[in-house]
Amino acid sequence: MTINPLKKKSLGNTSLEVTRLGLGCTSLGGMYEDMSEEQAVKVVHRSLSLGLNLFDTAPFYGSGKSEQRLGKALAEIPRDRFILATKVGRTLVPTLGKDRGKKIFVNPLPFQPIFDFSYDGIMRSFEESLTRLRCDRIDILHIHDPDDHYTEAIESAYPALEKLRSQGVIQAISVGMKQWEMLVRFAHEGDFDCFLLAGRYTLLDQSAMAELLPLCIKKNISVILGGTYNSGILATGAQPGAKYDYADAPLEILERVRQIEAVCDRYQVSLKAAASQFALAHPAVTAIIPGAATVEQVNENFSLLQQKIPDEFWAELQLKGLLRKDAPTPAG
Repeated sequence: MTINPLKKKSLGNTSLEVTRLGLGCTSLGGMYEDMSEEQAVKVVHRSLSLGLNLFDTAPFYGSGKSEQRLGKALAEIPRDRFILATKVGRTLVPTLGKDRGKKIFVNPLPFQPIFDFSYDGIMRSFEESLTRLRCDRIDILHIHDPDDHYTEAIESAYPALEKLRSQGVIQAISVGMKQWEMLVRFAHEGDFDCFLLAGRYTLLDQSAMAELLPLCIKKNISVILGGTYNSGILATGAQPGAKYDYADAPLEILERVRQIEAVCDRYQVSLKAAASQFALAHPAVTAIIPGAATVEQVNENFSLLQQKIPDEFWAELQLKGLLRKDAPTPAG
């Protein structure tokens, strides 16, 4: 069975329809290694030429560089050809030559991202994103990483997003983060159209399955998945230095991936294809947004969903306890 990357699904209660495969734009901001502006534009244009319509960025990615490059790439594209998502919760403060702290992004713009979930901070961040993205509206706006700021996020940031939605300058309200537990709280306390969840529903981690995903189905909150390779190891395999949740993979994770790879080898299945197709098999999941630093990676992300994986592959993973027995799979 295969998955059509271009099949469109409705996003929550909105009129938006997104392709099942989108483009996560962390690489455009220089995550871990820099790329040229020309290369960034080529990556976006190749995604469009394949038919993808969902592009997800954030002010945090390269301190505005990802948004700036995405805006340039989309500047001449008819607005109805793409769905644009960005984030709020960090404002960008000029560094004035000071050290910019942790170097997760290479050669960022000269700004320091500072958490700010205040009403005014959200509105300022949104306006600055519009400028970098060269547009007058954004389709999906995520409250970004509010892990330590829940009260301010729901009491100040959320009303700002509601105001923007009522004005028609955004269509969908969302939260994007790496934990599922707080998303459950948001689902109960706000009127959200979708959530962006990173790394908590993958071949290695189905922790969001028991509570969050059924709740999203019940409340018609679409789930967009990021981090479907758990920040690397489900793409590279269990090799030395493999990353899991942005750090070196612990021994137990390495061993689990080795066991999954053994099943992949037996059925001649790509580990990356299995990771991508599994993530999209859950009925709560609308789209996945893997990143890409090259045109070749864009092509690969697309082809991974079209690779045939035998039903027996999924059955063996579940039989061996490498996948939850109740987890939906492309086999049905």
